[in-house]
Amino acid sequence: MKTVIITGASNGMGYEAAKVFASKGWKVFAGARRVEKIPTDPNIIAMKLDVTDSSSNHTFIEEVLKQSHQIDILINNAGYGEFGPAEEIPMENIRKQFETNFFGAVELTQLVLPTMRAQKSGRIINISSIGGDLYTPLGSYYHATKAAIQQWSDALDAEIIDFGVRSIIVQPGGTASSWSEIAMANASKNLKKDSAYQPLVDRVQKALSGAGTAVSATSLDLANLFYKAATDSKPKLRYFNAFGDRAAVHIARAHPRLFRKLSTFMLNRATKKQMINNFIIYKTRG
Repeated sequence: MKTVIITGASNGMGYEAAKVFASKGWKVFAGARRVEKIPTDPNIIAMKLDVTDSSSNHTFIEEVLKQSHQIDILINNAGYGEFGPAEEIPMENIRKQFETNFFGAVELTQLVLPTMRAQKSGRIINISSIGGDLYTPLGSYYHATKAAIQQWSDALDAEIIDFGVRSIIVQPGGTASSWSEIAMANASKNLKKDSAYQPLVDRVQKALSGAGTAVSATSLDLANLFYKAATDSKPKLRYFNAFGDRAAVHIARAHPRLFRKLSTFMLNRATKKQMINNFIIYKTRG
């Protein structure tokens, strides 16, 4: 029975991934702060894990090694979006964003690598986002964490490949989940009183809640992509769920000025469409 560790397993992609791996006969060590929300299955061991707490990370990995003397896969999935104006987000929240999305993954990886090197096998799967290459207003620190984990993962892969261990990236795009609602709730929370950025937050909120938002996958789709990344005999450095996600990343990297124009156009278009829809609903109800 192969062993996989999945962080952020209490909802979304992590929740579905725990079920997918368990259904395939893997022993799943599922970590999250809200243990009660982790799916139940004979192959799933639900454990308390706060990736921002170093002692929690150490305790978690020690317990995994007690119960299973091998670690085949680590999926660094825990993360969230601390959205808001770059000028106004408190430094405490910025540090929390990096602790959750980046440093937690780094520490867990450092803790499992000695075992993987000794096995001469293993795979670190880091869940980034197309937002590691793309960007939107209000997401500066979220995008910074995803760009950081991609560069770190690539450098790490070059260091560990000779030991039979790999570090690879999965880049989800738009996903049917509560992620955007949480991100925008954080954006509103991070606004200062009488903020000059209130109109921008309103525009982005309208765009994300309107018909202009692109959803390319469900959480289950991405869980299956995690499984593919874990089991491919010749793993890629990057995994995308849809061609559109890959194309968007290519445009952002190869044609940054074009991407900026397109993203501004789409933001304005989505905002305008949402305003029209709201007006129609208002007149209909009236």
